[in-house]
Amino acid sequence: MFGNMADMMGLMGKMKDLQSRMKEAQDSLVNLTQVAESGGGMVKATVNGQKALIGLDIDKDLVNPDDKEMLQDLIVAAVNKALDNIEPKIKEHLQKATDGVLPNIPGLDLGGFMK
Repeated sequence: MFGNMADMMGLMGKMKDLQSRMKEAQDSLVNLTQVAESGGGMVKATVNGQKALIGLDIDKDLVNPDDKEMLQDLIVAAVNKALDNIEPKIKEHLQKATDGVLPNIPGLDLGGFMK
């Protein structure tokens, strides 16, 4: 499998470097944000790269105790849209963090390392 011990040691070094870069990249995902809105901008949700809701802005005119269901639906829509839109940013962030450590392997998705 390996030509010699030096090849094996080199691969192990690259794996340690990859592991270190992935940890740093995952930790910094907290700074990556995405805002999405629903209801024509009446509800705005902000999520971070760790897929946590970090902000929610609701237009005061939308707050009506008699129409609670519409408000709930708009909140869910805005949050889900923000979470969907952050996915490509997360993937790009992780790819940049590991650029040059491993060869470009088609189909290799580093997003699975986040779990």
